[in-house]
Amino acid sequence: MKKCSELMKTDVECCDGGALVEAVAEQMRSKNIGFVPVCDEKGVVIGTLTDRDLAIRVLAEHRSPAQTKAKDVMSTDVVSCKADDELLKAEELMSKHKKSRIVCVDDRKRPVGVISLSDLAQQETGGKASAILRSVSQREARA
Repeated sequence: MKKCSELMKTDVECCDGGALVEAVAEQMRSKNIGFVPVCDEKGVVIGTLTDRDLAIRVLAEHRSPAQTKAKDVMSTDVVSCKADDELLKAEELMSKHKKSRIVCVDDRKRPVGVISLSDLAQQETGGKASAILRSVSQREARA
């Protein structure tokens, strides 16, 4: 059975909770990513921020990107697993929590990798990616 460490991307871009979302959006653009774990001063994941969060919680609510902090608009329901967990665990967590990305953390809850739905689709794990996609798309339809 494959481990999360075999599939996860290890070049994790994080931001501080006090970072202005304008800077986070620029970070996303420059790195061509749509997901950033938000970490505290010890590097522990306390939330996540997606390009969708920026659109819905900043732009649609008419907040100033130059004055809004990441911690004020981040998702606080962090779904994570460990790098040495079996990939099946990550798939199950993503499906259960209707998440298209999962953060892989170390023993101190610091990010060491990220697995996205597209990573699973490229890997193709016995049709699991399509099942997870259906689950995540149910979340999108409810919003």
